[in-house]
Amino acid sequence: MKFFVDTADVDEIREINSIGLLDGVTTNPSLIMKSGRDIIEVTKEICSIVDGPVSAEVTALDYDGMMKEAATLGKIADNICIKLPLTMEGLKACKALTSDGHQTNVTLCFSANQALLAAKAGATYVSPFIGRLDDMAIDGMELIEDMRLIFDNYDFETQILAASIRTVNHVKEAALAGADVATIPPSTIKALVKHPLTDKGIEGFLADWAKTGQTI
Repeated sequence: MKFFVDTADVDEIREINSIGLLDGVTTNPSLIMKSGRDIIEVTKEICSIVDGPVSAEVTALDYDGMMKEAATLGKIADNICIKLPLTMEGLKACKALTSDGHQTNVTLCFSANQALLAAKAGATYVSPFIGRLDDMAIDGMELIEDMRLIFDNYDFETQILAASIRTVNHVKEAALAGADVATIPPSTIKALVKHPLTDKGIEGFLADWAKTGQTI
């Protein structure tokens, strides 16, 4: 499963990318606002840090507006992935942009039917929002499983990009359910390495090593 980081914080992106774990980045208007920077400026810097796709989201709701904004975003860098809402206008824009050679990410997916539409529109990625479904007492992982089955049934090339990831268990469950990608907050990526037995084991090894009086 590919790891995307869900942030517009360039320091966080640089840190995680330096470890060698990063396959791409997703942003959205809320993350851009949180960064406090101009969308073009910060997105361009992000694209210079990572080799993989960087999702940049349109804010228009009509087809013409989306296409105009997509043209602006697409000029930022070659690895821009245009992020579009899962609406009829968004699907129309997705079809046009994909046909023109752009990467696309159809976002705010909450049902298998929506995912099917995005795949038929040729989306590069479709983003089911796991955490927000869980907030409604709906098992978000069932959506991932349904999408995996449907996409495999019809050999859709659209990749399942698990989004709204909030816990380390979400990451594990998305991988088990067959998601192609998970876009994960920086803090959750860092938490994946943590385990109390790992910490205890390191502590014990270091204590024993100190008793040998040796150095390497």
